[in-house]
Amino acid sequence: MKKWSFKRGGAMDKLLLLRSGSIIIQLATVVGIFFLMDLAIAVMPILLVIFAETVFHLLSILVYRQRHVRQFDLVLQLLADVIFLTLLLSLSGGATNAFVSLLLLPIVIAAVSLPTRWLALVSVAAMAAYSVMLLKMPTHSMHHMDMNNHFIGMWVNFILSALVVTFVVGALARMISEREQAIAKQREEQLRQEQLLALGLASTQVTHQLATPLATLQLLYDELCDNQPNNPVVAEMAEPIQECSSQLRSFTEFATSIREKTPQDFCVDTLVTQLKELFQLQFPLQQFVVSPVELPDMYIQGDGLLLPALFNLLQNAVQANERVRQHTVELTLTFDDALRVQFLIRDYGKGLSPQRHFALGEQLQPSEHGFGMALLLSNATIERFKGHLSLTNHPEQGAIACVDLPLILAPHSKTIAPAGMA
Repeated sequence: MKKWSFKRGGAMDKLLLLRSGSIIIQLATVVGIFFLMDLAIAVMPILLVIFAETVFHLLSILVYRQRHVRQFDLVLQLLADVIFLTLLLSLSGGATNAFVSLLLLPIVIAAVSLPTRWLALVSVAAMAAYSVMLLKMPTHSMHHMDMNNHFIGMWVNFILSALVVTFVVGALARMISEREQAIAKQREEQLRQEQLLALGLASTQVTHQLATPLATLQLLYDELCDNQPNNPVVAEMAEPIQECSSQLRSFTEFATSIREKTPQDFCVDTLVTQLKELFQLQFPLQQFVVSPVELPDMYIQGDGLLLPALFNLLQNAVQANERVRQHTVELTLTFDDALRVQFLIRDYGKGLSPQRHFALGEQLQPSEHGFGMALLLSNATIERFKGHLSLTNHPEQGAIACVDLPLILAPHSKTIAPAGMA
């Protein structure tokens, strides 16, 4: 279910400001009618209603300054406006009041601020208020100068106006809102792609810059092996140079796979086994707990960056553990009937701060521990595979990274394991 919320400066603030002006106009109108026009109206009851409305308005301002405004709060405020308007109109002529069309204002505000179900509630409340005032109108008013048809026509006109506002204005407001959301999402996606492109160009540049000195080191190593074959220092250089060469080849293979959009199929069990081996190799002091132990023979389609994307999340979990001296990372896999698998990676760190919770994985977030670059790259990689990455705090301790990916029943292409990890 979609959740709605209103920030400060949004619909609630505009409604409270509009009501402030409305109360001032109401007082001015009552005073003007009573003293200047000399019309017989129930002044004291009307002033009591305005006083009650003012007290309610001031309490609303105090309450919503100190709490987050929910969608239902705006609905209650609009229903309260309908009630106060109905009382004021009932005390000043009811359905015969020339300002009875003011009951359309709550409907208009609801049409541009609320979803359909709450808009319908406010519309029904306003139409019911008008209908009750029409039914309670004195009989002599209905028959005086044959005004019966006139008042019924006014009521029908109000009902039609309310329906038009409800359906037409509401639909237009939703279309505009959806368009703005789509534009904002597209803008965010473009900015993120630009960041990823910049990171990719920087990585490619570094790779090319490293290739030449690495080739030089390889030549020097070969020359040292020929001149000093028994030197132990020269022997120790072999493994680091070979590892660097392997990582550069791995990066080149990944880049080629992505550029050519070559799909690869990964068995879930094999993928988890590779994650476990890499984890134990790079983090021997951390405990990696995987459940369930037995995994079904199902596959995920991706490319060479799928394994690094998942391993980045494990690396972040380890870093969170190390900051509080914890030593356990849990990986839980769940499968559903919609042919999707969830990788739930839990750490035992301090959890996610509220101000950075929703931005992590969407954009770079500077902090004392880094910029969230690994999460940004992992999120972009997972989304390319029609997956989703979400980050939440565990109710007891730590955080959970949830990776949701689609499954395929059988491999469509040859399964290729990544050559290495950077």
